[in-house]
Amino acid sequence: MLMCRDLARISSDYIDGNLGTADNLSVKMHILMCKDCRSFIGNLRESVRLLKGHSGFRLDEEYANRLDSAVEKALKEQ
Repeated sequence: MLMCRDLARISSDYIDGNLGTADNLSVKMHILMCKDCRSFIGNLRESVRLLKGHSGFRLDEEYANRLDSAVEKALKEQ
């Protein structure tokens, strides 16, 4: 039987349809029995859908560099 941690490890491949028949069936059986993983897969699917909907967005490179610098500074101050 597939464990929750195993499902989490292969969840992206499941969502993308990249699992073999046996693994795909194992995931389906697991999410039928486990409400937490069912919720996890549902949330992952929705996240993927939302990200694909915004995939044309381009972040300004200067802004990204400033953001990277701010994050790096904050991490050093911890």
